[in-house]
Amino acid sequence: MPSAFLQRLRSSSGMARSLFVYWRPGRQRGLQRLYRSFIQPGDIAFDIGAHLGDRSAAFHALGAKVVALEPQPALAKWFKRILNRPNITLLPLAAGPQPGHADIAISVGNPTLSTLATDWRHQVGERNPGFQHIRWEQQLRVEVTTLDQLIATYGEPSFIKIDVEGFEAEVLMGLNHPVAALSVEFVAGVLEVSHACVDQLKRLGDYRFNAIAGEQRRFRWETWQSPEAITQWLNDGVDGLASGDLYACRVDHPLVNASA
Repeated sequence: MPSAFLQRLRSSSGMARSLFVYWRPGRQRGLQRLYRSFIQPGDIAFDIGAHLGDRSAAFHALGAKVVALEPQPALAKWFKRILNRPNITLLPLAAGPQPGHADIAISVGNPTLSTLATDWRHQVGERNPGFQHIRWEQQLRVEVTTLDQLIATYGEPSFIKIDVEGFEAEVLMGLNHPVAALSVEFVAGVLEVSHACVDQLKRLGDYRFNAIAGEQRRFRWETWQSPEAITQWLNDGVDGLASGDLYACRVDHPLVNASA
């Protein structure tokens, strides 16, 4: 086991890396351009797996009332330092299929990869070379809420960002209303998570899909795709992408109509 000193050193290094990646100059402008099609002034936006708050900051800059969830105390502390602003509510919670408690596995050196998804954690290192060096050294018991509970408390969001390292489908299990739009992360090697997310969204309503590779800001297709088409794309291996975000819009969303 690493000494407490080495763990603190790795934690500081991981936090510094995240601050550099997610708060580098110019990044916010690109995020705001991306989310402007989803969020209008006065809207509500949920940031599930908020990390250091870069997406929450973009939502807030667009005029949204932001509800952010980040269960890791170290990240929540930095979030508050960076984003102590009106209309941003940070909750030290995870989201899942039902209220309760769960164990989050924390990667000290890579806190953005901490996860509640046990199977995902065991599989991703074997299937995705980019994760072979990742270790999850700590566990923390955290409180879990649901998207339905958040909606009951704060109102219906125009957009939900979900980035919870393999636990995305479980988060969607806690949603029983077809919200206007949302995004979920996908990772090569564990695309069964993405398949499960598409299945959950088909249960909720009539959605169309698009994708963004990695940390890019451009949608992959001009026309939003049907559930069948996006399922085939997942089956075909997502064009060899290592990771990215899958976006879903209700069929009556202006973005879908604009591309039709």
